[in-house]
Amino acid sequence: MSSARAGCPREFLLASSILTSFVFVDIPAALAQAAREQLPPIEVTPQVDQNRKPASIRDGRGARRAAPKRAAAVATAQKPVAQIAGQTPLNSNAVAASASRLGLTAREVPATVEVISAETIREQGYRTVSDVAQGAVGVTAGGNPAEPSAFSMRGFINSQINTLYNGIKIGPQNMTSRIMDTANLEAVEFLKGPASLMSGEGAAGGSINLVTKQPHTGPVQNEALFSYDSLNSIRSYYGSGGSTDVQGLDYRFDVSRSSLNGFADDASTKTLDVSSQLNYRVSDSLKLWGAIEYREDRSKAYWGVPLVPIAYSGSHATIGIVSGSYVSNYNGSNLGPVTIDDRTFNTNYNVLDNRNVAQEVWLRGGFELKLAPGLTLKSQAYGYGAERSWFNNEVEAFNANSNLVDRERFYVVHSQRLAGNITDLTWDATVAGFDNRLVTTFAASDLDFVRPGAANFPHDLVTLVDPARGYYGLLTTQQQTARIDNEALSFEDRLKIARNVALIGGLRVEHIGLDRNSTDVNGVEKPNFPFSKSWAPVTGRIGYTWEAVPGLTLYSQYATGADVSANNIFLLAPTQPLDLTTSRTYETGVKHLFWDNRAEWSFSAYDILRKNVYAAAGGMQLNIAGRQESKGVELAGAVRVTDAIRLWGNIAYVDARYADYNFAGGSFSGNTPPNVPRIVANAGASYRLFTPWPVELGVVGRHVGDRYNTDANTVTLNAYTIADVYAFVDVPKSVFSAVEQTRLTFRVRNITDKRYAIWGDPFYPDQVLLGAPRTYEISAAFKW
Repeated sequence: MSSARAGCPREFLLASSILTSFVFVDIPAALAQAAREQLPPIEVTPQVDQNRKPASIRDGRGARRAAPKRAAAVATAQKPVAQIAGQTPLNSNAVAASASRLGLTAREVPATVEVISAETIREQGYRTVSDVAQGAVGVTAGGNPAEPSAFSMRGFINSQINTLYNGIKIGPQNMTSRIMDTANLEAVEFLKGPASLMSGEGAAGGSINLVTKQPHTGPVQNEALFSYDSLNSIRSYYGSGGSTDVQGLDYRFDVSRSSLNGFADDASTKTLDVSSQLNYRVSDSLKLWGAIEYREDRSKAYWGVPLVPIAYSGSHATIGIVSGSYVSNYNGSNLGPVTIDDRTFNTNYNVLDNRNVAQEVWLRGGFELKLAPGLTLKSQAYGYGAERSWFNNEVEAFNANSNLVDRERFYVVHSQRLAGNITDLTWDATVAGFDNRLVTTFAASDLDFVRPGAANFPHDLVTLVDPARGYYGLLTTQQQTARIDNEALSFEDRLKIARNVALIGGLRVEHIGLDRNSTDVNGVEKPNFPFSKSWAPVTGRIGYTWEAVPGLTLYSQYATGADVSANNIFLLAPTQPLDLTTSRTYETGVKHLFWDNRAEWSFSAYDILRKNVYAAAGGMQLNIAGRQESKGVELAGAVRVTDAIRLWGNIAYVDARYADYNFAGGSFSGNTPPNVPRIVANAGASYRLFTPWPVELGVVGRHVGDRYNTDANTVTLNAYTIADVYAFVDVPKSVFSAVEQTRLTFRVRNITDKRYAIWGDPFYPDQVLLGAPRTYEISAAFKW
């Protein structure tokens, strides 16, 4: 962002909050207060914390009776904070392990942290992780099959945002993300802004952590879910957890199966998720746990629809989906002003024998040992294996010279193996009379990645309307490999200098080693291969929180991050820039819980700078972008007006720009990165009728502003507003005496049947992905 651009300089963000603090608080008086609130004792939770662990993608293209005394003693400690204190309107009582190892709630972390709970996921009908992201503050997501869970957050996209699984990173998001059903998840955690302290390389824009459901101490509880929609999609789920007859042994088991049909012809995704975990409390000072998870998804993929000249579509040209003029990146023809042809809304240009498959296995286990009062050791070992494959036609480019659609195939397979360990030592002590908690973490991992991929790319031409989809054709392959080892030592500390004032900071030092090789179709090493490269980034965070009045917390932070400057660490070639890019953020904000915990709001303002950036100019080209700058504000609020009425909403504004982005063909300085809307807003309301069979009616609206599909900013994915409505009825227990809770739900998604572009892949800029039309869904959920 150039100095001439409007916006508060970073110094103002910190200074304004600090000045506000001194206006409202007498620091010397606060320091003199004798009363201090200590952090609660650390309890083990298998929700690990990151480390770097890579992976791939297509080429750069109860206690039934379990000892009542012990169960009572540890039940509170093992329950999520949200269950202990009750979920607040914005769920700020939840502890997000991916945001801090200090055991802090989202409200106590000097950063923007959002935790979307399983309860919210169920109420809002979020079926996949991408659905969850769409409901978060300022986050957008696309269903691009090349990277099925692609996100945009605070001006950053794809591999600039770390996706974590129970706190563990497996690799760049744009290579390893998959479609994932939400049924097995306890929560999804969003940490905004550079977050390398917590999740290592790749977190310039933040991180998104997927947390599976955990065992609890207490009576066994079971749950089930079934749903069906107007596209003939089916979801089913069963989960069970609680204490066993073995004293101190708790379990959790979840299995879900879904078949989600797309609106495009022959587009579908089938998923299977199985997760299980055992917690065994050997004594009051030792706890052991182990977990195993299996995930599988199989898709017949939809890669979007081509941009088409308005002059060609004529009466079939649409208004409001895309706009702008375009010269094809693939075939060079000048399309002029472009549109989406309404005859292609449901067209699938993929070949008939296409497939998109992934199978993943997790093994995790660890312990927590209380070494002494105030000193706790936690350790977790893990292993991960994944097999992924793409076998598709991926390019759909309209050719203005022939009025046909160019198609091109792509094939790639991933075989990934990852093993690692994360060990934390937590020390609670008094420093100069002040309560202090220090967490020291050592993490190490080793990853092997083998990637056979296409050496030829079959091409053909098809008609725009009713294309003859055909088959993949001849395939020849070549192979790439990557081995990545990572070791990281980090420190995180919280010092309470007063009852209501805390200083919180951390530092991470790590080593990343990369060994790459690439061979051609004959198995001969390509020029400049093999090669090795290592990095040693140092990142961290420093900030404060000040609870000015009970429930009202002011905070500020400075944080840094690091990630690979070009493409991602798995696909780096010896001729590409091999340095790490650096990022930093200045952030300040307010978090407020009030009205007897019935209302809550939060506000944040931030200034992020990322240096030494390389970006995709379209297709496979990588250009130097110099710097990426992002400034914005986020506001969220929720209130239970009465026992019957709830209101909630959020809005995010971001001004994200490239600077010093010059190349031989011109300059993109001042342009906005792809898939980054300036405005994103969500709003909802619900009304509950306390009838003999309680009924709740709700409506949720979402607005996403204009976006671009490439750095060139020549084609706009136009802003859209959609709304969902739902009604559910809670069936009294007297109807089904064996079932504690029964809920029947009817939901209409995109009730106005709005047609819109949801995402654009900058590697395939000749096409865009459309959002789903209106669908109807019925579901039944049970707990007993």
